[in-house]
Amino acid sequence: MLVDKKFYAVIMAAGSGSRMGGNVPKQFLSLGGIPILRRTIEQFTRACPDVQVVTVLPKDSIPEWKRYCAGHFSHCPQLLVEGGITRFHSVRNALAKIPDGVTVAVQDGVRPLVSVDLIRRMAARMEEVRALIPVVPMVDTLKVLERDASGQLQTAPGAEADRSSIFAAQTPQMFRSEDLKAAYAQAYDRSFTDDASVARRKEIPLSYIEGERFNLKITTPDDLQLAEAILRINGEQ
Repeated sequence: MLVDKKFYAVIMAAGSGSRMGGNVPKQFLSLGGIPILRRTIEQFTRACPDVQVVTVLPKDSIPEWKRYCAGHFSHCPQLLVEGGITRFHSVRNALAKIPDGVTVAVQDGVRPLVSVDLIRRMAARMEEVRALIPVVPMVDTLKVLERDASGQLQTAPGAEADRSSIFAAQTPQMFRSEDLKAAYAQAYDRSFTDDASVARRKEIPLSYIEGERFNLKITTPDDLQLAEAILRINGEQ
């Protein structure tokens, strides 16, 4: 084990992937000949062989994933959980299966390029902090815009964006299980965009760690092509 506490990984794969197009949810698409979801899970089992994996899926996809795992991925036991009407409710469903006193990592199922090193460093640091969020600095120039009556973009008067203080949050986001359960006991709010925002509302102190530029979330066909290119560069295809 990497840490004294037991380690759970909640793999969020309950989305429909509508922006990807096609009939196959993006988490099941092939990346280098292997389903994206499997690649994501395997990064956690490589980082921590004792990890307890909780995979959250759409109800209709659970039988299909069970069949795949029985034939191709049986060496990785998983607890399968049905997703809810939003990501918030899906995480809440998963947390109902997790005991207190453990470390929980919540990971997007379509971030298969997260490194083993980042997972291990984050798990080790969870011995010292209550919540840990990977972030990457913004490198593009930012513009604050608004739409006019005709729908065209225009400069928002008086609004400025300081790139030096803007960071993009990634997953995995790690928490003490009792803290995350308390946070998700709150009523749902549309402003909850990730686990960190839910924890912050509960006033759980957040700590941060430098994330990884290649830890991309595969959302569009362009993202999938980029991920394929990264695998080729790394010699993983």
